[in-house]
Amino acid sequence: MATMTAVQRRERARAEYDAFLKACPTNQLLDRISDKWVSLVVSALAAGPMRYSDLARKIAGVSPKMLTQTLRSLERDGILTRTVTPSVPVRVDYALTELGGNLALLLTAVKDWAETHFDEVHAARERYDAESASDE
Repeated sequence: MATMTAVQRRERARAEYDAFLKACPTNQLLDRISDKWVSLVVSALAAGPMRYSDLARKIAGVSPKMLTQTLRSLERDGILTRTVTPSVPVRVDYALTELGGNLALLLTAVKDWAETHFDEVHAARERYDAESASDE
């Protein structure tokens, strides 16, 4: 049996990605991008670069710690860039990369779907709860 180079092993693994397997890196990536704060940050940045304080104001309920962790993880994953402009005070801007812009199309569509269909979901929940209560 012939040995494979590291590049060949990576290519083979990439062809065999299966997000349904917990150990697969694509499963971990789906876990990351399905996070509520990730969705909201990416959707907010879809409109263009923003400063940390602008993001914090736009995304109600996010703690400073969670926003910082989310921004760092997205920068690590290549979804956004962090640009520091030396000034007084220092200016830090966040912007989506090309990869992040591609993801933003999907996550913004999910956000829009939630906003458009919430009333239907709420009505379905009320029906379900009423039926469940009458079954008891």
